[in-house]
Amino acid sequence: MNSAYVPAQHGAWAMLFVPFILGVFGVGPVWLHAPLFLFWLSAYLFSNAFLQWVKTNNIGRCGKPMLLYGSVLASAGILLAAVKPSLVLWAPAFVPLFLVNVRYARKNRERAFLNDLAAVTQFSLIIFVAWAAADGGDWQTARTLFFLNLMYFTGTIFYVKTVIREKHNPRFYAMSVLYHALLPAVAAAACRSGWLALMFALLFVRAAWMPRTKPAVKTVGLLEFAMATLFTVSVLVWAA
Repeated sequence: MNSAYVPAQHGAWAMLFVPFILGVFGVGPVWLHAPLFLFWLSAYLFSNAFLQWVKTNNIGRCGKPMLLYGSVLASAGILLAAVKPSLVLWAPAFVPLFLVNVRYARKNRERAFLNDLAAVTQFSLIIFVAWAAADGGDWQTARTLFFLNLMYFTGTIFYVKTVIREKHNPRFYAMSVLYHALLPAVAAAACRSGWLALMFALLFVRAAWMPRTKPAVKTVGLLEFAMATLFTVSVLVWAA
């Protein structure tokens, strides 16, 4: 299947859906979240095709996906802007982060840590947009959800690299373990939640132990799906 239509990076789907779910159910669903999701999904699919075009300069392979997803993106964007013009004010927050992705795509270095971090930050920002779409009042909760999502997926960057691309790099493994060791205390201090601290402690165990077992890629993927689900449920229970 043409990866310009369907992204091959399965982990990115969790980064797409989890913060959107946190934003929607953290603030409370409203009807405007439906076109916002269409916009969010088509933005991701369009950007995937666009970045592949930047990387390969193959307009024959990437042109049709860009046209398809760009049309949906524009339609959903026009609807959102017409119904709630203030949502447009969030667009500038995404632009510099996306330009980082463009820069790394041109260099054929999409797996670089800073490129992944820019993507994680972009995905996390949708929490604020979902909040604004529902006229959410408790912005402190939105900021905390953003912070938790950023913490979790930054940890995922570290962890996945230690079991795949950086699995023979002891220095990177040490950085991953140190990062995850700090998360339980940070979560406890930020959220005053023993449950979230316990959840992040489990992620620390995963980061420290799993790379030593040399897991198969499929095992890594299944475990990450389970961890993303646990993270989402745990955070929503805390936010309720």
